[in-house]
Amino acid sequence: MERIKREKSILGVINDLSHRLVLIMVAPIIISLLLMLFYAYKYHSSIVRMETIADLKTRVSEDIPGIAWNIISGRETFAESKIYLQINEVKATIDSITEKTGSENRLSLIVANNTMETLENYVDRIRDNIDNEIPVVENEAVLNEVRGVAALVDRMLNEYIAKEIESTAKMSLSLRIVIIVTAAVEVLILVAAIFFRNRAMKKTAAFVRQPIERLEEVTKSIAEGTLDARITDTDVTELRNLTTQVNTMADRLEEMMELSVQDARKLRKAELRTLQAQINPHFLYNTLDAIVWKAEAGEKGEVIQLTSALSDFFRISLSSGADWIPISQEKKHIEGYLTIQQTRYRDILRYEIDIPDEIGDYFILKLLLQPLVENAIYHGIKIKRGGGTIKVKGRLEENYLKFSVEDTGCGMTKEQLSELNERMKKGQPTVSEGSGGFGLVNVNLRIRLYYNQPEGLKIESNEEGTKVSFAVPMRPREEIFEHESVSG
Repeated sequence: MERIKREKSILGVINDLSHRLVLIMVAPIIISLLLMLFYAYKYHSSIVRMETIADLKTRVSEDIPGIAWNIISGRETFAESKIYLQINEVKATIDSITEKTGSENRLSLIVANNTMETLENYVDRIRDNIDNEIPVVENEAVLNEVRGVAALVDRMLNEYIAKEIESTAKMSLSLRIVIIVTAAVEVLILVAAIFFRNRAMKKTAAFVRQPIERLEEVTKSIAEGTLDARITDTDVTELRNLTTQVNTMADRLEEMMELSVQDARKLRKAELRTLQAQINPHFLYNTLDAIVWKAEAGEKGEVIQLTSALSDFFRISLSSGADWIPISQEKKHIEGYLTIQQTRYRDILRYEIDIPDEIGDYFILKLLLQPLVENAIYHGIKIKRGGGTIKVKGRLEENYLKFSVEDTGCGMTKEQLSELNERMKKGQPTVSEGSGGFGLVNVNLRIRLYYNQPEGLKIESNEEGTKVSFAVPMRPREEIFEHESVSG
């Protein structure tokens, strides 16, 4: 659980770094933007208020006194003039502007609104004078008072506008100061962000580089042959699986090297057993006895044939130490062997060799067919009453050389076949002649190891006989020589 908590992803570290940088860079921009929007709103509101007050000035200083004169001169009645509506609208507008204005600029509007009350009182006097049929001269005097009060309201409104202009100028100065301070702060933050970014990048690079360097060291050690080298656990998520896979690969390499050593030992033992089987004293004694018997009988041709067959048999078996020989030589090897054996078992042994000359130039691992023929003779034909036939067949099919050795001997039971397959699977032949299959296990092992195949021999057997077959890749002379030159 602790390991999971400490484990970090490269992408996660980079995302975390980018998020911090974005936050550091964006935060002052957002703050400055909000401040500018705030001041812009206040500036706009002040302009709207001044425009509204400027509109009122005309109504107070010109419209209302003009309406009052029309009433006094008889041009309009009070109902027609709507002078009170004009006065109330001005008062309502001043009240609305007062509520939206800061405390430092309200006094002029309050005085103006109170003065509007005085102006309304003078209008009331004009109305009363008209209702009481007072001479026009007195209303003219009241009209002068109305004009004076309207002029006072106009001055108050002008004073308000002047103060608003002054406040707006202060706001403009404050806005400039905010912009300058914000720009300075952003420069400082940019410098700090660059410093933070460089430091974070170094930390992130070390976070990634160190486990990669450890990975390189261990893989180099493994490549140089130190297969017990292992990589310690890492906190980097992306490298954790790679680390596990490299350690697993090293474990597998150790296992494979051990298996390779074991296979090499098995292969050399199999080679030694195969050569020992070729130089079988009993086989040699019996063959020499047959040659002597033929010589005493005066069968000169038979003596020459047997001597030549025996010579070819051992010459090809040794092959000057070569592991690979042409198929034509392997064919000649089994022909010589069968020639010798047919001399001994003339009445019970018959054989057929069907290997076309067209594949004779391809190379094959030596001593693959002869042990199969020998096994067929000793464990199939020899122990069957009346003998039998051995058929050796070879074909080239789809770049594979396919061979089979089939006999009409006594065959094997299911139990014997199962036991033989198990021994071949384990690659552990027995030297007991009575158990049978000694040559088969050796051949199977050599095919698997030399050709790097999972399977070697395929055995089919019943009461009518046994068939042993195998398939190996086609290898021309050039490939064999190239492989040997590279190995050398």
